[in-house]
Amino acid sequence: MNTDNDTFDEAGDDHFFNSVNNPIREDAFDLSDDQKIELIKKDVASILTTLGMDLTDDSMKGTPNRVAKMFVKELFGGLNPSKKPSSSTFENHYKYGEMLVEKNITVYSTCEHHLLPIVGRAHVAYISSGKVIGLSKMNRIVDHFARRPQVQERLTMQIVKELQHALNTEDVACVIDAKHLCVNSRGIKDIESSTVTSEFGGKFKEEQVRREFLEYIKLDTKF
Repeated sequence: MNTDNDTFDEAGDDHFFNSVNNPIREDAFDLSDDQKIELIKKDVASILTTLGMDLTDDSMKGTPNRVAKMFVKELFGGLNPSKKPSSSTFENHYKYGEMLVEKNITVYSTCEHHLLPIVGRAHVAYISSGKVIGLSKMNRIVDHFARRPQVQERLTMQIVKELQHALNTEDVACVIDAKHLCVNSRGIKDIESSTVTSEFGGKFKEEQVRREFLEYIKLDTKF
């Protein structure tokens, strides 16, 4: 008979999630980054000690602090709304009315079920309704939402939602093609498979517009 832990393990592989928002507690930012690092450092040291590692070894003694800083400052820095990039836009004075596509945006994220890397490419497009956004802003938005424990489906939706809000248009699309190390390095250990997710808004729900976008990106990305 399955235990509760077995059930949660299986559900994790099935990518269940409840909302377009990450499951963050209300008190998530009561502690400063430095306070979080100190607490996480102790937890990492406890895990490594439990596994039998010798933390007095020159190679290992700095590991708890390095991991804690990496979690707070890098891998999961996107959890903090204060680090959200500005989504400044400009008037579309040159009246460009066709699709704009930013393809092959690098995605580095972390699976929230096993805390293993998600690595791939995001392809983002929009059709201006009067506003345009700097190309680098699109990359920064992808990176911000990727830097948190994530589910790829949610990440795809968050990117579209943020750009729709910034550009004041529903005509936004995103496709992500990524490898999940929770599939590639554990469990089934399928090193060749990747996961593709998509979110289409506004005109991108129309077959002809969606087909044009998919033709531009062709999903031939190599990792």
